[in-house]
Amino acid sequence: MKRWALYISRRLLYMAVTLWLIITATFLLMSLLPGSPYNYRDQLSQAQIDILDQKYGLNQPLAVRYVTYLRNILHGDFGISLQFSDQPITKLLANRVGPSMRLGLQAVAFGTVVGTILGVIAAMRQNTWIDTFSSLFAIIGRSTPNFVVAVILQFTFAVSLKLLPIGLWKDGFRSTILPTLALSISPMADAARFIRTEMVEVLGSDYIELARAKGMSETRLAFTHGLRNALIPLVTIIGPMTVSLMTGSLVVENIFAIPGIGEQFTKSILSNDYYTIMAVTILYSSLLLAVIFVMDVLYQVIDPRVRVEADA
Repeated sequence: MKRWALYISRRLLYMAVTLWLIITATFLLMSLLPGSPYNYRDQLSQAQIDILDQKYGLNQPLAVRYVTYLRNILHGDFGISLQFSDQPITKLLANRVGPSMRLGLQAVAFGTVVGTILGVIAAMRQNTWIDTFSSLFAIIGRSTPNFVVAVILQFTFAVSLKLLPIGLWKDGFRSTILPTLALSISPMADAARFIRTEMVEVLGSDYIELARAKGMSETRLAFTHGLRNALIPLVTIIGPMTVSLMTGSLVVENIFAIPGIGEQFTKSILSNDYYTIMAVTILYSSLLLAVIFVMDVLYQVIDPRVRVEADA
């Protein structure tokens, strides 16, 4: 227990330091961004800009703004949007986190499960047409941008067959099917490729041969004994991919007119909305660090050869 407590404490400390560095770097980069974040800034006089700078605290020295920003973050205050009627950013993003997280989790869950099954079957049927199909699917799925898949799905199932809505976020689960499928292609292809490669190696190992000699079925060998040892590379890639999809795919959300974080982030960059850009960056970074922490713990659950003692 002491080793686990020390392990978790160190990881949390690393996460806090990393997040502080990200916040600092983002703040400094935003201070160097050219232009101003105000609507119709080309029509504003310098006197009007000075008044707005004073209102939002942008006329203060950089060090003062930095300390103030850190203090506000510690109290859960990420500032106000300079583009959306002084709306608090926490409220602005709270309305958009739900759609992005729902699509991301659905895409990762569906893509990982289907990709894992394809990878296991391909490894069990090595050098057959099933293996060839799985490998070809992984290559095509990884090399095809998800926005291309999104357009194809829209044309096929929404325009031609009229089975699903073409976009927007008003038909409940039916509105999530097409964007989920578009976003799931990449994790599906990666899962199939990694699991197939690892499973081929695992199924050829000595302990698998021993179990096979005892009469154990190939299906039980693959899913009971082989799959667990092949999951670590999959956990490594699925973690960051989950965060990326949960925080929104910029193009896919725009294609399907989904009011998610990705759409908001795009608008914020185009309008120099400093505080919103920083808030989304902090949100993404926090989720990524949390997923990395969970991955480190999962390594030790999945593979008993990875011990806490190694980090102690």
